Amino acid sequence: MEELFAHLREEPIATFAIMLAIILIIPPLFEKLKLPGLLGLLLAGLLVGPNVLHVVSIESEAMELLSDIGLVYLMFVAGLEIDIEQFNRTKDRAATFGAFTFFFPLIAGALIGRLFGFGWNASILLGSIFSSHTLLAYPIVSRLGVVGNEAVTVTIGATIITDIGALLVLAVSVGVNAGDFSLIRLITLLVSLLIYSSIVLFGFDRLGKIFFERSGDEEGNQFLFILLVVFLASLGAELIGVEKIVGAFLAGLAVNEVLGESPVKEKVVFIGSVLFIPIFFVDIGLIIDVNSFISSISSLWLSLAIAIGLIIGKFLAAYSSKLLYKYDWNQTMTMWSLSLPQVAATLAAALVGYREDLLSNSVLNSIVLLMVFTSTLGTILTKRFAAKLVLPGAGVQETSYAWVPEMYSNRFKVMVPVYNPNTEQHLVELASLLARHEEGGIFPLAVASAHMHMDANALADELTRARSLLANASEISKDIGIESETILRIDDSVYEGISRASREQRAHLIVMGWSEITGLKAKLFGTVIDRVLEATHCPVAVTRLLGSPMEIDHILVPIKSPRGHSMQMLRFAYILADANHAQVTLLNVCSPSISSERIEWRRSQFKLLADNWLPDCDVEVKIMPHRDPIAAIVAESSNHNLVILRSLRRRTVAGGIAISDVAEQLVQKLNCSMMILGEPHKQPVGILADVDSEKKAKA
Repeated sequence: MEELFAHLREEPIATFAIMLAIILIIPPLFEKLKLPGLLGLLLAGLLVGPNVLHVVSIESEAMELLSDIGLVYLMFVAGLEIDIEQFNRTKDRAATFGAFTFFFPLIAGALIGRLFGFGWNASILLGSIFSSHTLLAYPIVSRLGVVGNEAVTVTIGATIITDIGALLVLAVSVGVNAGDFSLIRLITLLVSLLIYSSIVLFGFDRLGKIFFERSGDEEGNQFLFILLVVFLASLGAELIGVEKIVGAFLAGLAVNEVLGESPVKEKVVFIGSVLFIPIFFVDIGLIIDVNSFISSISSLWLSLAIAIGLIIGKFLAAYSSKLLYKYDWNQTMTMWSLSLPQVAATLAAALVGYREDLLSNSVLNSIVLLMVFTSTLGTILTKRFAAKLVLPGAGVQETSYAWVPEMYSNRFKVMVPVYNPNTEQHLVELASLLARHEEGGIFPLAVASAHMHMDANALADELTRARSLLANASEISKDIGIESETILRIDDSVYEGISRASREQRAHLIVMGWSEITGLKAKLFGTVIDRVLEATHCPVAVTRLLGSPMEIDHILVPIKSPRGHSMQMLRFAYILADANHAQVTLLNVCSPSISSERIEWRRSQFKLLADNWLPDCDVEVKIMPHRDPIAAIVAESSNHNLVILRSLRRRTVAGGIAISDVAEQLVQKLNCSMMILGEPHKQPVGILADVDSEKKAKA
């Protein structure tokens, strides 16, 4: 057995295979046990590392390379996911709170370091590690609908200050530790860092915009360009004498605006989240010394002092902001709880400090414990306090939402890609219902997929199938009494045919049937629906209809907050309810800890929303406190024959944890018809405005 393990340690492919197996099996297993997936990765690294089974060697070249890539990727994603727009909205207050939540923990950490006999350099580095924070609880405030509260936006904006500050201190500490570090060398380093940061932030931002404009839809080249930027920035940081994670973080900030929410960003983050970042956390587990870990747990003094110092430092920062800007206690506690979790920059800086012999193994162990503790405590406290936040002036926003961009004609066009004869009838019926309400027409589309070396007989079969589907769609539309124009298209792929045809016809809406393709292939390459969403210019209604849309009489609309893109779902609900005289239920699933006053406030906001967007409709508003939104929606759907959802892009936190889309989970559990509304990546201005209002204005 020992010979086998020795062979595995020396074989790079074996190391990589072990990493893939851990990433594939461990996190889902821990999440089923209601434990963080990252904790599973750390423990798996500990198990296969030199202190237990010794299957993987820390000194393996393959492991060092993969871990370094994961470390760089972790900080790149941390920079990439900082919301620059949120920071700009409240930049003054965000900068102030960022300074508070940086310096208070820095001072606390430095004092703790000195108390336990560390040198000044190591003590200041320890304090800077406390100073940053990871927005691990962002999905919670997003689900509660309080992202617009100033306390939340200020905390989000402060992340950029704390992360940059922590990385700057790390760069200086590593430089000082290298020896022969005078004041002149310190000034030289800071000036070099300033020049280098300017080149990365402004140079790569400008270069990225030019490259993306010229490369058009060549996602492969754009993906490679982003990777090149990341590693060039990391290499540049090392050339001026600072750690590569500083360059990776700056690269994330530099291409933040360039990538936006594009499909290239999803692919870049996806690769990091499922592969390289998890390997970094496994590597942290490899480093943990079991004996030292048990010793540090048994003494507890250092770990306890670090945790208390962090909690007090972060609280003082939030309390100082309360005194300065007159925040209430719920806002103050939310800022405190959001800034508690220590994951991304904390672990990255700790690992660098450990590798440079600035931090001992016991300190690294304590920081791992701190990560688990603060991640748990921060999310629990955020659930409690954020649920009590109130948005100032909250209510129905007077935002212009339009079906039709001004650049298009008034005639409403619904494109219906047809592929499956079994679902074609209901799909065309739904498109006809929507088009009739908006005084428009439908465009049934059949795409014959063809490639360069396709033989004549195969192409003829594709065309025959497509013509048959279009003939059937034409007959259905005639029976319904709606104008239709069929389109037959030969294209390289189905999704390209749909996106190109919709642009050529200037369609305002695409109605598609649900694709059942799932699994690894769909996650890596995307389904036809995913790719249409990435390329299209207009909204897409993805449907799974179990009956005729003409018979829908009870519509359920789960809605997170009375603001933003929820209006699109309400517009669809209004059309269907108006056509079928159906009842609409607005369902808001909230935290069980929410107060009764807050529930009534929400109810009043949603009733106001219904009065504005569902006039003359039979509407019921339900506010349901529940721990599991999925279970709540599924339970309520049993009394309805259609559920309308909005499809949100997956987000990741800097720790590389994917936040699953609620719509994707519900598809597998709902037993009634459903409609998922997807939005294009680059919407024209006013993509959801009411066509009728435009017609009336011109009349």
